[in-house]
Amino acid sequence: MADTTRQVEKVLLSLPSPGARSPEQRAEAAAAKDTARALRTRFLDAHADAVYDGLTDGRTRSLKIAELVEAAAAAFPGLVPTAAQLASERSRPQADKEGHEIDQGIFLRAVLGSPSAGPHLMDAMLRPTPSALRLLPEFTRTGVVDTGSVRLERRDGAAHLTMCRDDCLNAEDDRQVDDMETAVDLALLDPQVRVGVLRGGEMTHPRYRGKRVFSAGINLKSLHAGGISLVGFLLRRELGYIHKLVRGVLSEDDGTGTWHTRGTEKPWVAAVDTFAIGGGMQLLLVFDHVLAASDAYFSLPAAREGIVPGAGNFRLGRHTGPRISRQVILQGRRIWATEPDARLLVDEVVEPGDMDSAVERAVERLSAPAVPANRTMLNLAEEPPEEFRRYMAEFALQQALRLYGEDVIQKVGRFGGGAS
Repeated sequence: MADTTRQVEKVLLSLPSPGARSPEQRAEAAAAKDTARALRTRFLDAHADAVYDGLTDGRTRSLKIAELVEAAAAAFPGLVPTAAQLASERSRPQADKEGHEIDQGIFLRAVLGSPSAGPHLMDAMLRPTPSALRLLPEFTRTGVVDTGSVRLERRDGAAHLTMCRDDCLNAEDDRQVDDMETAVDLALLDPQVRVGVLRGGEMTHPRYRGKRVFSAGINLKSLHAGGISLVGFLLRRELGYIHKLVRGVLSEDDGTGTWHTRGTEKPWVAAVDTFAIGGGMQLLLVFDHVLAASDAYFSLPAAREGIVPGAGNFRLGRHTGPRISRQVILQGRRIWATEPDARLLVDEVVEPGDMDSAVERAVERLSAPAVPANRTMLNLAEEPPEEFRRYMAEFALQQALRLYGEDVIQKVGRFGGGAS
């Protein structure tokens, strides 16, 4: 493995940077990479469990994905890219990267696809973040935490998460994902919180100045600049805070009464003002109650962007049926809150001025003691963990491949100044 990797690196070093290569040089680089990737795939098909057990001391240690790929780079040279290779990639725009993240995708598809290693890694991703554990005493005492991109406030037993990236219409990047996971963890860990609420804040963007916006999806400007990573954004987002919205945060049994549950789950309300595009629409599919302003709309422009819309392909059809999910994902259909089909995505459509009171009513309904147990059982029935794990295994590779598709690089170049 290491020898093959060195041969590939020798080929790549003999060529111009990726963005400056001729068609013939791109073909030469692709052929060298394909040889190594075929070898990695065969190795992992046979040894993924042994590799994972070695990295986690027989599954006695919980490593999150970023920690796991770092450990794999050190323990198994050539299996995944090194820290130096990834650091070099991060300094380049997307069009000028070698695509080393594809090798991470090969590795993570094998690990997540394993019936033994996969669930262990999924559990590791449900552990609370160090930043949340650090901020928890402050939040339980004051009821307020502001991370810059997310403001978290506890009011009357509800944790209100407000996305505050007013500069980019709440388009998500690595920073937003990090802050969202911290905020979700705090809401789940605080015993004074019964229900979580997610809403977009007021914008300063000239077109939407003074208006609330839920989310414009992935930050295409960051993607164009090379700032959207497979591990730190795309996989952490799905297996981190979004999965925690579904399953809760996983805690250790400390012998004081946590024996009856693997973690802490709570019901969630989403309030959509103006629009929920891309990743914003994906979020709605995991909430227990979705409110939408009467002038709002929803879309998943995956075909335009050229990437896979997270777990949207896994979840959307369960809400809308296969025909509408194909119209939305494959053909870019936009659904307005007032359309009949929108009732498959939202629970209530309210006038913009009535959103605050609608949120209060939803929180009150979801505060009943039996709600958490029933939502747990609903989620087990509607989204079986093993099905989600198998989906995410294939997503890890397919999304990595799409990140480096020629069509994606061209499209994000055109959308480089904005978000979607």
